[in-house]
Amino acid sequence: MDLDRLDHRESVFTYAAPALKFGRGASRELGYDLTTWGVRRVLLVTDPGVAAAGHPAAVAEALVERGLSVTTYDGARVEPTDESLRHAAEFARAEGPFDAVVAVGGGSSIDTAKAVALLVTNPGELMDYVNAPVGKARAPEQPLLPLVAVPTTTGTGSESTTICVMDVLALKVKTGISHPALRPRLAVVDPDLSATQPAGVTAAAGMDILCHALESYTARWYADFDAKTPEQRVPYCGSNPIADLWSERALGLLAGAFRDAVREGGMAPEVAEQMAMAATFAGLGFGNAGVHIPHANAYPIAGRVRDYRPAGYPSDEPIVPHGMAVALTAPEAFRFTFDAAPERHLRAARLLDPAAEGDGPDVLPRTLATLMRDIGLPNGLGEVGYGEADVDDLVAGAVQQQRLLATAPKPVTDDDLAGIIGSSMQHW
Repeated sequence: MDLDRLDHRESVFTYAAPALKFGRGASRELGYDLTTWGVRRVLLVTDPGVAAAGHPAAVAEALVERGLSVTTYDGARVEPTDESLRHAAEFARAEGPFDAVVAVGGGSSIDTAKAVALLVTNPGELMDYVNAPVGKARAPEQPLLPLVAVPTTTGTGSESTTICVMDVLALKVKTGISHPALRPRLAVVDPDLSATQPAGVTAAAGMDILCHALESYTARWYADFDAKTPEQRVPYCGSNPIADLWSERALGLLAGAFRDAVREGGMAPEVAEQMAMAATFAGLGFGNAGVHIPHANAYPIAGRVRDYRPAGYPSDEPIVPHGMAVALTAPEAFRFTFDAAPERHLRAARLLDPAAEGDGPDVLPRTLATLMRDIGLPNGLGEVGYGEADVDDLVAGAVQQQRLLATAPKPVTDDDLAGIIGSSMQHW
């Protein structure tokens, strides 16, 4: 390769996605799909709440009907930790070997399954593979177990991405593993599985969909990065023409379905299908373009929670759900990034609300704050237990997410993050 090219801007973007099966009843066909891969023994990964809803048992039954042997691990933790991922991998090693992993649940179950598929096939410890500077960012040496992701919540997009997110308990930081090998081989999106999720889960997960779409749409343009050699390419390559299409379509679907999905609690079939489609489209977009400031801020917001317990989630320990954590600083983050791409911020606002008025930096933040109020999200960081005294600590956590901040459409300093977080204590 011509090394002089490294002095120039990038001219290549990449796009990848899992195979996709979408539609009501799609999860009942999974046994057939796995048999075509020569799979015999399956590890099914889920969490206790999803297991209690019966969806994993129904998927397992469909697999057994096709002659597959299924072992279920139902210990995935809502908001996974390094300890919970190690426990899941130990279970898989003890019960295996397996030919494939099937994740049935939200992003927590899918991310747990990604870690299992990695750790049972590759040497070393979990922290060897965690993103730097928290971990060693080691690349897998061996092929991972084939992974099928069957989401039961509409939002995380983990079924489309190369990312596994976790809390590192000793450091009180949320981080992850990022490598193309973690992307599921097949995503099976069955809207019937998400139609009965609690309204609070729909609200938080739906904001994750929304921020996936908005952040990838407003991310740094791929050709504004320095040129890379092939071995330097990363899954998040910046906004690009293909990811833009998915993001715009996701925003349009949310405009028509999001409020109805939360109001109804148990979603009508057509609303559930629109939300699932929005989540899928947003995942196909941000899984390649990337996310930036709201997601970087979300890691310490979720990782440093003290006593907040949201409706619709397990009450045994405090959590700020991922989608909620992302949303809490989104209005101020997009106010900050507005001048990097005004036309994109305004178009995004009008895709969400065709009646959005104005042409300045307040339009998208105002549109988001109105939506967040309508669906019952907390009114800023103050309502989940944070105050001005926490700003420096939250900034310190966000700064560690350089992989995400590098995708922001403009440079982000510690002072910029402090301004965004400090202004996010209350939105209305």
